[in-house]
Amino acid sequence: MWATKKLVLLTSTAVAASLAASAAVAGGFALREQSAYYQGTSFAGNGTSSDSISSMFWNPATITAAKDKINFEAHNTFIIPRSEITGTNVVPNSLTTPTGLISTTFNTGDIGQDAFVPSSYASYNFNDKVFLGVGINGAFGLATKPKDTNWTGAGYNRSSKIFSLNVNPVASYKINEMWSVGIGAQIQYADIRLTNASASPTIPGASLIPGQQLDGDGTGFGVTAGVSFRPTAKTEIGIGYRSAIFTDIDGTIVAPSSTNPFVSQTLGVKTVLSTPDMITVSAKQSITDDIRVLGTFEWTNWSRLKQPRLESTATGATVTTLPFNYDDGFFVALGGEYDFNDKLTLRAGAAYEWSPIDTEIRSARLPDNDRLWLSAGASYTYNKHVSFDLGYTHIFGADTDLNLVPGHQDYSASKGSLTGSVDSAVDILTASLRVKF
Repeated sequence: MWATKKLVLLTSTAVAASLAASAAVAGGFALREQSAYYQGTSFAGNGTSSDSISSMFWNPATITAAKDKINFEAHNTFIIPRSEITGTNVVPNSLTTPTGLISTTFNTGDIGQDAFVPSSYASYNFNDKVFLGVGINGAFGLATKPKDTNWTGAGYNRSSKIFSLNVNPVASYKINEMWSVGIGAQIQYADIRLTNASASPTIPGASLIPGQQLDGDGTGFGVTAGVSFRPTAKTEIGIGYRSAIFTDIDGTIVAPSSTNPFVSQTLGVKTVLSTPDMITVSAKQSITDDIRVLGTFEWTNWSRLKQPRLESTATGATVTTLPFNYDDGFFVALGGEYDFNDKLTLRAGAAYEWSPIDTEIRSARLPDNDRLWLSAGASYTYNKHVSFDLGYTHIFGADTDLNLVPGHQDYSASKGSLTGSVDSAVDILTASLRVKF
């Protein structure tokens, strides 16, 4: 029993930090990049209707503005994050005396992993009142991995990866020219793989420290809902809601035996991973027939994650908790569109995002912080059936400190103190094809 508890306790801190293993492009571990059309405005106006039905991701009521019977869109986003940590690791030197310490400076190299994020949407106008649609997305994910898997902080992060697939069927109803409402379901699959060393290496370049690995997957369910209000022909306000999804994760932890670190033992574990609910409030105002101003405010309920329990699948006993303890996240964006001619529309936008993670809980797996977005994009109408969108965003990360010392929720005495600074930025390139009949 003691060996089992030790196995889980060795891993629990890493699990807590790394279920959220990579959000380089949205607060926490969310992926906002679900539309090439709205990428160009930094997602300002994403909860209002437009020529793109991708707005259904944030507000399902918006598909009632679709003028054509059948609409299909394929959005493709390439995310290029850069996140580098430099600092010092102070580790107990077990090779000499129990009180001895080794201090090592480090540079992780780029821990960000490039990612391709596809999303697709379809809608069908059943009649002039009822509209049906479906979105397929990866709303959470990406990965982090230090350049050297045996770096001095490997006890806190060796690699992290999370994959999700979300299917979101929706139905919307156009009450009149002013009001539309929509509702939908979410079916989400998540797959997680997280690794770390069982202790921090005390000698750079030493042989590989035995590692620990969590593998798990599961499916959860949620809802979406929204309303669109058009008080005038030139003004629209949209409010959308994506619920939390509670995913039952079943998997295993593989870690060194407590008696022989070169022999692995496996423990079946389970937990419930909660992804946060989100409210989006957007507005669109036409200034002229060719110029529109767009805005969005978004609240994400990251604080609901708290400290989920990790349980043994064999006994059901709670072995430990996973201390996320995030704050809520906030996002504001302002953008504009200009119809250059009948075929070409230009757009741009800026946004600021308040991360749910601060220095008190920031981990080596997810060195997240506030960020500034700058974006530009364009749409081109090839003919009455086919259109294309392009978008580009550069994200500037705020100055960020890492401070894993006694008192930090991830700190482990055997892995030592890990302090330093994080230099991060993200480039995002995106394109989409829109087809309608």
